[in-house]
Amino acid sequence: MLNSILLIAGLGAPEIIIILVVILLLFGGRKIPELMRGLGRGVKEFKDAKDGDSYKEGDRRE
Repeated sequence: MLNSILLIAGLGAPEIIIILVVILLLFGGRKIPELMRGLGRGVKEFKDAKDGDSYKEGDRRE
């Protein structure tokens, strides 16, 4: 599925590599894991909300 999305957008391997290098230069090696961790938490919260699971902020374990 991801491959078909990239083909529609007209992105090949060289373009993807260039984009990844630019992201690495902009954010640095230390900041990227923090960004991905935050993104993962956001996706998890979205899925929980979509499934109807409600929880209080204080009840969550990290």
